[in-house]
Amino acid sequence: MENVFLMNHPLIQHKISMLRDKKTGTNEFRKLVEEIAVLMGYEALRDLPVEPVEVETPLETCQTPMISGKKLAVVPILRAGLGMVNGILTLVPSAKVGHIGLCRNHETHEPQEYYCKLPSPIEERTIAVLDPMLATGGSAVAAVDFIKEHGGKTIKFLSIIAAPEGVQRLHQTHPDVQLYCGCVDRCLNEDAYICPGLGDAGDRIFGTK
Repeated sequence: MENVFLMNHPLIQHKISMLRDKKTGTNEFRKLVEEIAVLMGYEALRDLPVEPVEVETPLETCQTPMISGKKLAVVPILRAGLGMVNGILTLVPSAKVGHIGLCRNHETHEPQEYYCKLPSPIEERTIAVLDPMLATGGSAVAAVDFIKEHGGKTIKFLSIIAAPEGVQRLHQTHPDVQLYCGCVDRCLNEDAYICPGLGDAGDRIFGTK
């Protein structure tokens, strides 16, 4: 599928395998999510626009490229997406951070918004939406809907683990959004959890049940 990118780098795959292990504790899990976000972000942000600027080296003055314009907005989907933010900020410390709060209705499995705050002017930025899990795709579609309603245009979605159902739904609804996945798993179970997956990413990042 166009605009869907599978991140099959050995380092990403190795760290995802460590995430899956139920014996991996909260502290290590949190660090792994951040490290994976760095590796995914490095690839996902390869097309950030640059412009030549004048820099004086110890030897002479030269024209050299730097990231141009209003740069990057990082928008985690609360709460699990918070675990990926520092990884992207490691790469682009000047990025602005917004937040979208969505919770899943456990009966319908559909997202409900409870918070949305985005950097302004959002329409001039490349927007990286972060969520470790892309399950049904409901939250991802809703988040992108909100961003577009606020004027966002250039949107990338970064997910560590995805279900085929979520990939299909996001891609069909928003084919212009670039989707970066660390791994596409087998399926969703009857409770809409990704299998084999890694459990609940938010609970494992924050040590809650």
